[in-house]
Amino acid sequence: MTDATSYLDVFRKFGNDLGLPKPDIEKLLDAQKKNLDALSQSAKVAVQGVQSVAQKQREVLEAGLREAATLAREHKSLDKVPENVVLQAEFARKVLEIAIRGAADSAATTRQSTAEAVKIVQDRVKASLEEIRASIGRDQST
Repeated sequence: MTDATSYLDVFRKFGNDLGLPKPDIEKLLDAQKKNLDALSQSAKVAVQGVQSVAQKQREVLEAGLREAATLAREHKSLDKVPENVVLQAEFARKVLEIAIRGAADSAATTRQSTAEAVKIVQDRVKASLEEIRASIGRDQST
């Protein structure tokens, strides 16, 4: 029994003796194709989420740079220290607000895209389980 086919024959006979169901290759291939499609969709959603977060971070940076340019244009001479301190404090407050708003938007986008990507995979797993249940149910009734 050194031949590979003879080992396969032994396993086939063993499976037949136990009454194991015979796999439907076409259904297995179709299920794997659906699994790959779901993973592909999930990856696309995740990539779109990353791109959206990067875009939001770019917008935050641009807004911060606009505020810095405004501060530079409104800069007073150094002999007006109290006015400069007020101007710098206002600049710091605006930049902090922009950064906080940007971080919150990025976090929300990340949560949403992650949830969508996970849901695609979860839905496929549920469908796979239903397909398995249905095939087992049919095999037992015949």
